[in-house]
Amino acid sequence: MSEIKNLTEKLLEFRRERDWEQFHNPKDMALSLTLEATEVLEHFQWKNGVVLDEYVKTHAEHLGEELADVLGWVLLLSHDLGIDINKAMQDKIIKNGLKYPVDKAKGRADKYTSY
Repeated sequence: MSEIKNLTEKLLEFRRERDWEQFHNPKDMALSLTLEATEVLEHFQWKNGVVLDEYVKTHAEHLGEELADVLGWVLLLSHDLGIDINKAMQDKIIKNGLKYPVDKAKGRADKYTSY
């Protein structure tokens, strides 16, 4: 079993044991995903350079917890919507490779529409 499927199964079991399926409609799960992503972003607000580098080193565990929350919602939402997130990610990498060919995008941060 893939790691993604294994993690999803663990999350589904966690949710089932608590009878939380009743609260997990797509809209509220998408809201929760967004809220968790903003908790990640909050760690970076007003920090740059050396201060940011040091903060990341000293708060890596908490940042990992926040990123895990984001991933958890992605896995539950994709499961409930019937989306194979592993395949979707692989397809997206291929699509982005076509939009951002190495010979045009390497070392550049501009959007694909600019070249």
